[in-house]
Amino acid sequence: MFTGIIEHLVVVNKLSTSPHGAELFLDLGGFYDNLVIGESISVNGVCLTVKTIHGNVVSFDVSGETLKKTTIGSLRSREMVNIERALRIGDRLGGHFVTGHVDSIGTIKEKKHIAEQCLITFSTDKRFTGMLIEKGSVAIDGISLTNFEVKEIAFSVAIIPHTLASTTLGYKKPGDNVNIEIDMMGKWINKLLENNFTGKKSVLTMDKLIEQGFA
Repeated sequence: MFTGIIEHLVVVNKLSTSPHGAELFLDLGGFYDNLVIGESISVNGVCLTVKTIHGNVVSFDVSGETLKKTTIGSLRSREMVNIERALRIGDRLGGHFVTGHVDSIGTIKEKKHIAEQCLITFSTDKRFTGMLIEKGSVAIDGISLTNFEVKEIAFSVAIIPHTLASTTLGYKKPGDNVNIEIDMMGKWINKLLENNFTGKKSVLTMDKLIEQGFA
């Protein structure tokens, strides 16, 4: 479990692919001298398990399913990625609960700077935007963000300068793909509403949240 508060940007050393998966090597740059084999780390929002540690270079096995459902398979040598270690009991929860299990690959539709913030619009499948509510949480490449202007196949977020400077969103551009994880609470509530409205595909709305006692 993670919080979506990125700790560092680190460098991809290499990605070695095979017919059944891949092995990802990251240069952590000495940020974590107490890292252990078997530990879970969020890499661009994908929960991966530490396989080997050789100095600053750490490797992770990546399954074929993860390569298919996330952007990990498209990483290139020297590319920067967002890193967050797993949440510990007693840590501050600055973002929201993030599992590291990506729901969808989204695409940046628009990125524009207004005053001292950056507005970014992402497109994704409508079955995922249907689980979002305005002012709710969403994880983009592992970053905990608040969404607004939720539409049928798109939603937007406002990024402050600190987030742009300390995460991959600072250099991402329109057309780039990102990993999207819907807020766990939204997914559970959406499932509950589907069960209560038998035979109908339910879309999460504020009226339905109030009706079911969640708001």
